[in-house]
Amino acid sequence: MDLSSLLPALRASVDALEGVSGGMLPLPSSARAPMAASLISERAGPLLMVAPRGDRVLTLAQELPHWAPQARVAVFPEPDPLFYEPQPWGKRTRQQRAEILARLSSENELENTIYLATVRAIMTVTPSPEQMRASSRKLESHQTVEMQELLKFLVGIGYEPASIVTTRGQFSRRGGILDIWSNTHNNPVRIELFGDEIETMREFDPATQRSSQMIDNLLLTPPREGIPALLVDAPEHDSDLHEFYLPGIHPDPHGFLDYLPQDSLVLMDGWTAVETVAHELEAQALELRERMEDGGKEAPRPYLTIDELREGLDRLTSVDLGLSGQTAGETPPAVSAGQRFGGQIKPFMAYLRERRLAHETSIVVSRQANRLADLWNERDPSRPVAEAVPDELVPGEITFIQGALAEGWTLLRPAEASIHLITDAEIFGWSRPRPRRRVRPQVPAPESAFADLELGNHVVHVDHGVGRFEGLVSRTLDSLEREYLLISYADGDQLYVPIHQADRVTRYLGVDGSSPRLSRLGSQRWVRSRADAKHAVEEVAQDLLKLYALRVTVAGHAFAEDTPWQRELEASFPHVDTPDQITALEAVKADMERGRPMDRLICGDVGYGKTEVALRAAFKAVMDGTQVGILVPTTVLAQQHYRTFKRRLAAFPVEVEMLSRFRTRAETATILERLREGQVDIVIATHRLLQKDVRFKNLGLLIIDEEQRFGVTHKEYLKSMRTEVDVLTLTATPIPRTLYLALTGVRDISTIDTAPEDRLPVVTHTGSYDPALVRRAVLRELDRGGQVFFVHNRVRSINGIKARILNLIPEAKVEVAHGQMPEKELADVMSSFTDGEVDVLLTTSIIESGLDIPNANTLIVDRADQFGLGQLYQLRGRVGRSAQRAYAYFFHHAQATPEALQRLEIISENSQLGAGYSIALRDLEMRGAGDLLGKRQHGNIAAVGFHFYTQLLGEAVRRLRDEKEASDIPDLPTEALPLQISIELPLSGALTANYVSDRSLRLQLYRRMAGLRTLEQVEAMRSELEDRFGSPPTEVENLLYQLRVKILASEAGMTAISTELGQILIQFEPGRRPEGDLGPEIRMSKRGLWLTSANWQDSLMALLQNLILQPA
Repeated sequence: MDLSSLLPALRASVDALEGVSGGMLPLPSSARAPMAASLISERAGPLLMVAPRGDRVLTLAQELPHWAPQARVAVFPEPDPLFYEPQPWGKRTRQQRAEILARLSSENELENTIYLATVRAIMTVTPSPEQMRASSRKLESHQTVEMQELLKFLVGIGYEPASIVTTRGQFSRRGGILDIWSNTHNNPVRIELFGDEIETMREFDPATQRSSQMIDNLLLTPPREGIPALLVDAPEHDSDLHEFYLPGIHPDPHGFLDYLPQDSLVLMDGWTAVETVAHELEAQALELRERMEDGGKEAPRPYLTIDELREGLDRLTSVDLGLSGQTAGETPPAVSAGQRFGGQIKPFMAYLRERRLAHETSIVVSRQANRLADLWNERDPSRPVAEAVPDELVPGEITFIQGALAEGWTLLRPAEASIHLITDAEIFGWSRPRPRRRVRPQVPAPESAFADLELGNHVVHVDHGVGRFEGLVSRTLDSLEREYLLISYADGDQLYVPIHQADRVTRYLGVDGSSPRLSRLGSQRWVRSRADAKHAVEEVAQDLLKLYALRVTVAGHAFAEDTPWQRELEASFPHVDTPDQITALEAVKADMERGRPMDRLICGDVGYGKTEVALRAAFKAVMDGTQVGILVPTTVLAQQHYRTFKRRLAAFPVEVEMLSRFRTRAETATILERLREGQVDIVIATHRLLQKDVRFKNLGLLIIDEEQRFGVTHKEYLKSMRTEVDVLTLTATPIPRTLYLALTGVRDISTIDTAPEDRLPVVTHTGSYDPALVRRAVLRELDRGGQVFFVHNRVRSINGIKARILNLIPEAKVEVAHGQMPEKELADVMSSFTDGEVDVLLTTSIIESGLDIPNANTLIVDRADQFGLGQLYQLRGRVGRSAQRAYAYFFHHAQATPEALQRLEIISENSQLGAGYSIALRDLEMRGAGDLLGKRQHGNIAAVGFHFYTQLLGEAVRRLRDEKEASDIPDLPTEALPLQISIELPLSGALTANYVSDRSLRLQLYRRMAGLRTLEQVEAMRSELEDRFGSPPTEVENLLYQLRVKILASEAGMTAISTELGQILIQFEPGRRPEGDLGPEIRMSKRGLWLTSANWQDSLMALLQNLILQPA
């Protein structure tokens, strides 16, 4: 969407600004982004726009690229902690601020740049520009550097050593190879030295760790403002708090304004509002400083005063764009807010006709542009939807553009035709969803999936059973040093597992959370347990195949392909679809268009976009003339979905209703009658939907949100419906996918694992209740215009807690919400909170399921020790659903149980995006899978562990499917069973400590390498190792050779390859005997083939390839 052609019409107001300091140009907030775009196009220096709060900065950051597509827009973020609060800054905030300061101090890329910042961001003390320049360094190809001195420099400016570089501000040294991700570089760089000379510099992909293009130079800049080398007084043990000690590194305080060149222009997004917030921040800082001094602590001032801020602004040209300086009754010159229509389409169309007859230009920017254009084209069919404003504005012209802006405006031009920019805010009364910050997610290393195995974990070896992992150990046998995985068993027995067989070892996960009984090496108990589990999964696999076959035969409604309105609705989604959302939606649509009932489960982490998939599926069903029922577990969630569906479908002739206790008896009766008559297209309801008086005229799709929250009777009723209509189930409980299949079998499953592009991890705090911390947390949220959830799960004492909060934070507006309140009172409170009229919602756990209020980004949970791990995770999912940094505080009782403290420790450790799966597995470890399983599966999983059980089940399904040639039945998404072959060759094969020094990384690589299944994968692995760690030494080449032998031997039907009496013995499966002439070096006996050759490695490979070609 390009709106830049509207800028010339604004430039008449711009001319008077040149050379004016402290000037004023009062504009409505919606016209300030285009004004900034107009100004940057005519200037050589950079432009800074200062807003009162962060949400306004994000709005400007999303809109400016549409007005100034050639400009670079950079957000200078504010730190997370309050002034004087000894808390760590968020890593991304540290890096973004340091990157911008480094670029400004080196005077790089200043032209055509618009910087956006809150007043708190520019009040925060920074290093001086001279200190930032002195802490930067440029590296070039063929430059001479001393490695140890360079490493010391990197640590001194704040880079962190890591075994693998996956994010900015990290470095990793492996011999003569140094990986660095500079804070001002888009990709990490691999530097290869020959002696002290930089031989090559290559960018590499952090996801694959593979090199890409060569570069000639690299600028190293600090990844944080708390530069360690400058912080002589900061405690070394707490690097996260370096920024707290930042104000002490320079006698004179410096700030962002000191980095701007003299020719910069500063635009104030309303100086009065900016100044008001600055006063509030200063008063709050003084309060925190007094508390700190009362505790006997002191700290230098971490902010610039308002007077110091004014001094910095006086050095630069600044203009106030706010309206507050006007006299009463005065209208803004030229630009004013647009007319509002509140969702009334007919008056809006009449307004467009009037503007056209008056020869005025109208630009309609809407997420429903196609629909609005269709309505207009019923009168004038020559108005297609455009991607940009026309270069020449024609009086009377109407242009529809697909997109979204916060608000529109009207430009009154006495000598020329007026221009009307109209958005969804004016047409429908929608406020644009809180803009999302585009961030680059941290990618995991390729072997991170194998990081679940730690010292002391219980493990399962395919052949020897349940043991305890004791780590990686080295042993010397027959003068050859090798590395092994050491596993201890009952009676003190130990097993040394060769590293190329690491895939035979998996983490143990049982059924009840208790420690399993260790197997005894050589006993028959493990053999029997494995055989019993194999027999059990055969029966489960047979049932799965029968259920799939039955589904294929049942007739259902085949929905039509997407309509143009379907594509328009999807285009109106204000955010970027994630790849997993797209895949899930494609699968849902394919199911709906088939002639059999859909039964699909959408499993995704909290806030990952399941509701949007459901909404599009519902709309597709309505477009085909059927009705949709949406079943949700709570009244509060029903109201939220109702508001979401009404808002998103406002431009279409779709009737959406809600059945819950928020409706009166008369309203319910009317809705039920309209539902029977087919006048309601979509009904959203709690369990009320399952009562006998609810009848549809033509139900086509049932959507169930969090089915596990419903009772047994309700589930049986839902089960019967699955044979009649399409059913789509949503869950945010991330039970492992394979476990779902083992439990339900008949369902198709889509997982949404990709976080939305803007999402930030929630900062999680656990500890005893601290009133001072509660006050700081609430004030921080209110300072940035946000809201707070305060969870207290006891109705009896909730009003007493309200009085305590009001006494602690009298400036906050607090309301109570719980399930025992009268319906209308609860509905009104929830609506007030959703509309931003309440600061703190004191509530029970009724907010646990699915509630989505992007403006609420602080969660405080009282007595969190009384919640289960799954509940804690769902509660935390209520915040962090926008681009703002979110905070969750879980307070526990001083005498909390060890189990409760363990749950809180797990929720605190797993705060990264997409942690739901990890938490689900930890929950299963603590409680076991027993409550999810039937008796039939319970004992087998207890005996062999969940991972091995699912491997067996997947293998059984694959084998039976192939036998029945049932290609329409999908594979279970399980890992394949390890190759059944033993390799013992006279080679010392390992990733040596000199080659890969990090022990945990070596273990992860061993497990990854042991799972390779083709020679092509082995060659790719070798190439990757050489790229990442340098030329492989002999030990690594030997390990890769053994992997090749293992793959070929398995394909050839061999069972073991070993060394006896100086010869290589190749043993084969019973009943399989190689034929023909295998060469003079090969001798055959009853035990197998004997290879005698000085060059036995090449001969062995040739023999195996020969055996593969023989008929089985």
